[in-house]
Amino acid sequence: MSLKLPQAPNAGLFKQGYQSHNSADGAIIRNIEAVREILSILLTSMGPSGRNKIIVNKHGRIFVTNDAATMVNELEIVHPAVKLLITASKQQEFEMGDNTNVVIILAGELLNIAEKLIHTGLSVTEIIQGYNMANKYVMETIEKLVVDNVESITETEQLKKVIKPVIAAKQYGNEDAISKLVIDAVKLIMNPKRPQAFNVDNVRVVKIMGASLSSSQVIKGMVFPREPEGHVKNITTKSKVVVFNCPIDISTTETKGTVLLHNAQEMLDFSKGEEQQLDQMCKEISDSGVKVVVAGANVGELALHYFNRYGILVLRVPSKFDLRRVSQVCGATPLPRLGAPMPDEMGEVDVIETREIGGDRVTVFRQNESVSRTSTIVVRGATQNSLDDIERAIDDGVNAIKGLIKDNRLLPGAGAVEIELVKLVTQYGEKTPGLMQLAIKNYAKAFEVIPRVLAETSGLDPSETLSTMYAQHSTEGGLVKGVDIDMSTDDNVIDVKKAQIFDLLSTKRFAYDLATEAATTILSIDQIIMAKRAGGPQVPQQRRPGNWDQED
Repeated sequence: MSLKLPQAPNAGLFKQGYQSHNSADGAIIRNIEAVREILSILLTSMGPSGRNKIIVNKHGRIFVTNDAATMVNELEIVHPAVKLLITASKQQEFEMGDNTNVVIILAGELLNIAEKLIHTGLSVTEIIQGYNMANKYVMETIEKLVVDNVESITETEQLKKVIKPVIAAKQYGNEDAISKLVIDAVKLIMNPKRPQAFNVDNVRVVKIMGASLSSSQVIKGMVFPREPEGHVKNITTKSKVVVFNCPIDISTTETKGTVLLHNAQEMLDFSKGEEQQLDQMCKEISDSGVKVVVAGANVGELALHYFNRYGILVLRVPSKFDLRRVSQVCGATPLPRLGAPMPDEMGEVDVIETREIGGDRVTVFRQNESVSRTSTIVVRGATQNSLDDIERAIDDGVNAIKGLIKDNRLLPGAGAVEIELVKLVTQYGEKTPGLMQLAIKNYAKAFEVIPRVLAETSGLDPSETLSTMYAQHSTEGGLVKGVDIDMSTDDNVIDVKKAQIFDLLSTKRFAYDLATEAATTILSIDQIIMAKRAGGPQVPQQRRPGNWDQED
């Protein structure tokens, strides 16, 4: 009697609906193909001349951006291998705030090269070992390529070395104006004695439509894009502040109740009782010395009337994040209950003023001797998309300061450091015996992708530009030669030290390390096992034709 074999391997092992892809099905090659798809989307968006992409997310919101972090956040990607790569880029965004596209582009290029090596006959293990050896060498060597450093984080010219190239990569042409705004905002909150205490959240951005970027300004303190609720709009003296994160209104009971009123007098007395209760509460708040009330929820008409009577400024802040921030700035404790605050629950503010910026009324909380230093950049622009893009550039510029505090050393930018690494890693590979040599030398080739993309997006001939850069990097002092995106020189190669185009050592090192780790992790996957998605069939809901209130 012959032995009956199952129709498919592991047919009875998993629940119905499971999908399994193993190395025999070409799981590694499939993963690389999936990464190539995301790489093709992000590749042309890198650098100052990078192209924009229009992304419409699941809520129908439109994004026009060349920022890699925004793209990967808004794209709903389900492929597990690509998700690994996106996790690495998000880690780069969280730690350094910049070079997220470098992580994805370099990892994608390493995987493309690995595919060719697999077809050549190298095993995946040998490729991973070679990549790890090359990465270790890069981490040791990159410190020797430092060409400059930031001596003082309080000097404008020194800070510009770091901030200007980062902003130019997002907003080329506007980098001078935006850099000035960022530097002014950072200098307002930076404590020269304790630079380590710098917090990126202390630089806020408020976007107001209208005018142009040149009308943007930096304001010391917090700016809210709304005016106070009551009659009191300005406070010029130091005042006590209380923050409530509950509605300021007549309290309602959780259960329904019935009140039986026998005559008109009882009805008048009933409403008077509520009014007296609210009046008493507002009087208690006023008697405690409070001149400013910040509400996290709605403020009732009657409560507002009594606050106006006692000369208290009332500002409604619907954002929980802003409520926490204003509590920090003033040194107040957000209260979940109504009533007079305790002395330690109150904060202080120096000046509150209401201004008009381009037709919009804004409220400014200004601290001269601040509990927590805060500055706000008020950005002006013609469209919402341009304002969003400028905000992203400002975020990258502020995050560059965070990387600068960790390490003040600078590398040559504009693809110069990558070409130097190609040369050095290739030399290291030639000294390595065995098959590892092939993996290390090919790892070096992956760095070529960054200067090549910079040249392509700038309208240069990439082959000609790269060959010129290789020739100049082989000579004395060639380390500082990068891609000239303005085409101001005959050979399209520029001295980046003279042009002040630098990259932060800490940011680049972190990006290279993450890219290698992500690539080797994806290469080491030889099987993907996916369970059936929970819930019913994922079918988009069909809208009925006609109006919603028409008869069926």
